[in-house]
Order: sequence, then structure tokens, then C-alpha cells
Amino acid sequence: MSKICVVVVSGSIERLQMAAMVASVAAVSGHETLVFLSMNALPHFVKGNEVTAPAEGEMGELMSKKKVPQFKTLFEQAVELGEARLYPCSMAMDVLDVGQGDLEGYLGEATGLTKFLDDAGNSQVWTF
Repeated sequence: MSKICVVVVSGSIERLQMAAMVASVAAVSGHETLVFLSMNALPHFVKGNEVTAPAEGEMGELMSKKKVPQFKTLFEQAVELGEARLYPCSMAMDVLDVGQGDLEGYLGEATGLTKFLDDAGNSQVWTF
């Protein structure tokens, strides 16, 4: 199978949800899946942070009403059920002043963008 890499920088519910769907489907389909969480996405993975991701439009609002599986659940399932690895951005962690222990337990070790792109190699890279 191929390798799929997902870069998540947005904090909007639609983009977080789509990134999680791509990662989870890729992982459970047998693809090696790498996810890089940075910028406005990373605060949603800090333990105890209950900030709701804002909707960009109608779809985001409808997803909340329809009770679709939350993006964090899909990312966690991608790790548990497939070949997904989620990496928090070390620079974003520094900016947010959070340590590895402050993040959800299913996230891997912090990494930098240079290392992530090197690991991505010639794979497909999706950005949300």
C-alpha cells in the first residue's frame, strides 16, 4: 500500500473533520498514514481544552446537529485500528507553551516540519 500524509493547520470543524476522515479511511484501508498537527489545529488536541471548533459554513453546523463522529474520535480510531501516526508540531507546541504530557495520549512524539516532510518522501500529501 502507499503512504498518505495529512497536514492539518486549520481549526475549523469542516477541515478538521475532513482531515480526520481522510486519515481514518486511509489507515483502516491499510495505507501508512502520517498526520502533522500544527497551527490552529493543535489546540484541539490539548487535554482538557473543550473549545468547540468553529464552523465555516452550513455543513459544519449540520454536522453538529446530526451528531457525526467527532474528528478527535476518528483520529484516535485511525491510530488504534490502522497504521496512522499523529505528530504534533514542535514549533506550535512551543508557541502554545504545551508539553508532550499536555496532549492527547494517542498523539506521537512532537516533530518538526522538516522531519515530517522528510518522512513524507514521495507520498501523497493532503493539507487541511
